[in-house]
Amino acid sequence: MNDRILGGICVVLAVAMAWAAKDYAAPISYEPVGPRAFPLLLATLIGASGLWLVVRPGHHAATFAHLKALGFAAAAIFVYALLFQWLGFTLATAAMALPVGMAFGGSWKHSLAGGVGLGLLLFLLFDKLLDVVLPTGLLAIVLGGR
Repeated sequence: MNDRILGGICVVLAVAMAWAAKDYAAPISYEPVGPRAFPLLLATLIGASGLWLVVRPGHHAATFAHLKALGFAAAAIFVYALLFQWLGFTLATAAMALPVGMAFGGSWKHSLAGGVGLGLLLFLLFDKLLDVVLPTGLLAIVLGGR
């Protein structure tokens, strides 16, 4: 698949995500940001990345190795979605970042360290700074928290 085609698909997907999220609203206001912030942020990032793929100079066609890594990453994200509530945000993010990082050439040590750091940093950002409640999963049982 050509990078420009993939970029175009990402832009279309981002527009569809933003359109779907525009009416997201909580029945009661329990979070200052609300439920539409995360999908809109994600749609913005996907759209900007897709747009970059469309307009960047010197694009290269994707090789089989790229498509294999992309498929592996998509499978890891699907498993992430399935285990998100049970494992909790931090552990699920770390577990997802390990195979995704390795699929794109990272060592297992760097991928695991990056996943743990990303999971902890994003959890603190959303839970403490933005006051968005994220599932703690197994950590709640181990640490005796919520």
